[in-house]
Order: sequence, then structure tokens, then C-alpha cells
Amino acid sequence: MKMTGADLVVRALTDEGIRFAFGIPGTHNIELYDALAETTAIRTILVTDEQSAGFMADGVWRASGEMACVNLVPGAGLTHALSGIAEAYMDGIPILVLACGIRRGKNQRAFQLHDIDQAAIVTPVTKGVFRPETGAEIYAAIRNACGLARAGTPGPVMVEVGVDLYLSRHEVAPTDLAPPVLLPIPEPGPADFAAALKLLRAPGARPLIYVGAGAATAESALVQLAELLDAPVATTIQGKGVFPESHPLFLWNGFGRAAPAFAQRVARRCTVTLAVGCRFSEVGSGSYGLTPPGPLIHVDINPEVFNRNFPTDLAIMSDGPSFLRALAERCRGDESGREPSNELRETIRAGHDQVRSEWARHRSPDGVTPSVLLDAIQRVLGPETVYTTDSGNGTFLAMEGLRLDHPRQFLAPVDYSCMGYSIPAAIGAKLARPEAPVVALAGDGAFLMTGLELLTAAHEKLPLVVFVLRDRELAQIAQFQTTAMNRKTASVLPDYDLASIVEGVGVRCLHLARDADIAATLREIQTAMRIGTPIVVDTAIDYSSPSFFTQGVVKTNLGRLPWVDRLRLIARALMRRVPGRG
Repeated sequence: MKMTGADLVVRALTDEGIRFAFGIPGTHNIELYDALAETTAIRTILVTDEQSAGFMADGVWRASGEMACVNLVPGAGLTHALSGIAEAYMDGIPILVLACGIRRGKNQRAFQLHDIDQAAIVTPVTKGVFRPETGAEIYAAIRNACGLARAGTPGPVMVEVGVDLYLSRHEVAPTDLAPPVLLPIPEPGPADFAAALKLLRAPGARPLIYVGAGAATAESALVQLAELLDAPVATTIQGKGVFPESHPLFLWNGFGRAAPAFAQRVARRCTVTLAVGCRFSEVGSGSYGLTPPGPLIHVDINPEVFNRNFPTDLAIMSDGPSFLRALAERCRGDESGREPSNELRETIRAGHDQVRSEWARHRSPDGVTPSVLLDAIQRVLGPETVYTTDSGNGTFLAMEGLRLDHPRQFLAPVDYSCMGYSIPAAIGAKLARPEAPVVALAGDGAFLMTGLELLTAAHEKLPLVVFVLRDRELAQIAQFQTTAMNRKTASVLPDYDLASIVEGVGVRCLHLARDADIAATLREIQTAMRIGTPIVVDTAIDYSSPSFFTQGVVKTNLGRLPWVDRLRLIARALMRRVPGRG
């Protein structure tokens, strides 16, 4: 049979279960967009900037576990989208980048429109690049690319389909439309489990469990394992919610110097660490400011993470959820289970209570207190709410202030830490999970990058909520500058009229000036959500109390400097406090 290149792409996307395609059409891929208009299986979303297309596809996966597609014209479309692609690459998020190639005919090929080497540009931030040479190769290229994207540590892939292939009809055999061969999932053997249990069950052993996003679908097994081992559980930032944070064994999102003192004390008393589905990245570990209690059992589907930042005593290559389920099953059959420690649970409970008390003592006198706002949002909008954040202070304060009991509810740009993530990611999350409330916590600097995607949200009638956290500076950097240098340079934002901007794209803007107004604001938000429209809240956030994360990272980085440099930096900051010397 004969099919156009565009029809083959649509067939492959449909068979992959891809429901959303984000992008901006151009001269090279109008045939694809025309074919997409003929199907109800795939929804095309017009964005205002291709950077946002990547963040939206990212948000779809993080919120739902479904892959999404980014449709790009050659050249500028791809380079605009690179930030979103790189964020997905470094955070382990599978997305399909469907790039379009220029003409490949024999005549008049020089100096074509958008003519750059796209593969060379995108190869460093993708798991693979596929360039079908014939129409018959298109379907398999897309299916195999998607399989690679999901396999192992997930990540983005690119398929470049030349414009000539879209314009032509191609002879396609049934074998050309065969499903892809899936890559095998590594499974641990009996010896791996025996070695892990020997360390975890050793006389006097006090395990610490540390889990990341790679354990996201093993919630019940993880709870069972923690209770059987009587082990406190810490998570990475991306792993927030993988272990229910209302559970008495939940410690913190981290356990090193970027965590509260009680979490550090509990972790120090442990004698063995079981780390699953994490890689001890710089951001997740608070600038490597933690030391896993040894011996370290490290379980991950990617063998390249072992022994990279911390020495591994027992490395087990495995899918994290499969390992946790099997280990919990073996522990259930083991007669040497530990009795629950009331002391451990009481220590953790008292530690969390102390943190809450400390936050309560630092309520803002004339602004909005982050912990008060986050508590109220959770109480009013409910436990199913999905949160997206932006690079910097908003991510760390939300990580510390929110208590989530399920994965796929905290969507944050972590290892690439790209500003402008939260609003587009919230759009992707709301499309993928229309039944869940979605809240974006956007910094006022990040809003300037992708805030116009509110036009997209309004056009698609998506009732999401955007809190623009207005402190009128790049908060995280400004805090670092103030601490280390006692002055701010190029981190104070020019002021702007947020209401005029968002109302100009058809979105209502509320003003939240102080804690006393939070309840009334949330009532108005609930009304807007019932109507089915996005809403923005201009929030006078008070960042005067730094997060545990920020304080810990500053101490860690200062502490690893030689003494002469530490003294120089401290002396400089102190001297600038002297009148006339700043």
C-alpha cells in the first residue's frame, strides 16, 4: 500500500499512544499538520515559543507517565526548543522531538532555508537521533526512537523527517509497520538480593532508604519495605512523593546539610544506606553536601551512576520498582524482621513539628509567608493537586513546604534547572490530567521568559492556577549574593505590571498582598476553576527566611574552600556592612 510520510508519522504516533503534539507549524511540516488535523487521537497544541513546547511535553510525562511529541521546523524551531530538550535530558524525561529536515534532492541544495546540522546540535542532549532515508523507514524510526526514550534512564530522542518524505507517497509493506523490539529490562539475581539483605539485616544494622524518581511506581512496596526494615526514608527532589510524606517514617527530601538538623541526626545514626533510582546529582544532594551512611547499596537501571560521586559497596543494576517489590517480598518471608521503633517515629514527628514551629515564628509582617501559602493551597485544593515550579527559590521552598503522598505531583526543573519551566509544564500536566487541580509556582523572573503561554492556556480553556511569586528580584541568586558578597548585582528585576500583561491575553489576575488575604483568594480561585479558565495570582511573596536547602548549599560550598579563601570571602562581606565601604 501507499502512504504519505505525514500519514506514516501519524500512524506511528497513534500506535505509540502519543496524545499531544506541541509546536509551531512552518513551511517544511505543513503536510504533517494537515495529516494531524484528520485524526482525533492526537491533539495539536499551538505554543508561543518552541522552548515551551519541550516543557509542555516534559510536564505530560512527569504528571502522567505518557510520552508527548514536540513538532519542530528546521533550524530556529530546534534551537528555540533546546532548553526544553536539555531539561528533559538531564532530568531523565522521555519526549519525542519530531524535527523536520530540509530538502534532500539533487538540485539546488545549497544555502537552503533553515539549513543547519540539526543532528550535531541535538546529539549531546538526546539519547539518540534517527534520520529515516526513505518513507518506508519512517514508522519504524519513530517506534524505535520512542522505545529508546523509555528504556533504561528515560530521555528525549529526535527523529528528523525530511520535507521531501512528507510531500511524497511511499510504498509500505506490512513488515514496515511492525511493532518495535523492546529492549530487555535488567533483572537482579538471587545473589544480589542475598547480598543486599545480608547488609540490611546485619546485627545492629540501622538502614536508611534513599529513593529518587526511578522508584516512582513502587509506592506500596516501598512502604512495606520501610516498615519491615524500620527504616527512615528520604527522597531526592525529583523523588518527592514517591514515598508518602504523611508516613511516620518519612524523613525529608534529602538528608545532608541541605536538610533540617533533625533529619541530619537521624541519618547519621543509620549504619547502611539503600539508594534506589537516584544518582546523587549535584542539586539533588545539595551540592554533594551529604554522606550516605556506609555501606552503600546502590540500585539503578543505569550502571553508569555507580561509584560516580560516592563509593558504592554493592551495586545492583535493576529497574528500581521491580527491585523494591522483590526485596519487600523477600523481607516479608524473613523471620528476622525488626520491631517498629517508637523512638525513631517520635524523633521524626518531633523534628517535623519543630520545623513547622520555626516557620510559624517567621511569619511575614507585611507579605505572604511561603509556608502559610503552601499549607492553605494544599488544604483547599486537595491532595490530588499537581504542582510545577521554576528554577530557584520557589522549587526549594515548595519542596520543603508541601507534603505529598503520591508521585507525579511535584514537577520541578532540577538538574538542568531551566527558568521558565513552570507555566508550560503546568499546561502539559493539565492536558494529561484534566481531573487534577494544577498549580504553577512561577518566579517573577521566570514568568518573563514563558509567561505568554498563558495565551495557550486560555485558548485551550485549561483551568490551571499560576502564582507568580513577586519579590522583584532573582531570589535564589540575590540571596547567594547577599550572603557571600553583601550586595546584589544584576539580580534586581525592573518592575512590571503583571495584571496588564495577563489580562492582555485574556486571563484574570488577582492580587495577594498578605497572609490574611489567602483564604479569600483561594475561594476566588475555586470559582475560576469551576468555570474552566486559567487564573493568575500576583503574590507578594516574602523570601526573607531562606530555605534549609539554600542555607545548606551555602555552608557546603563555603566549607569546601581553602581557609584562606573562606576568610577572604567572609572578610569582604563583613567589610561591606561598614557604612561607606559597601
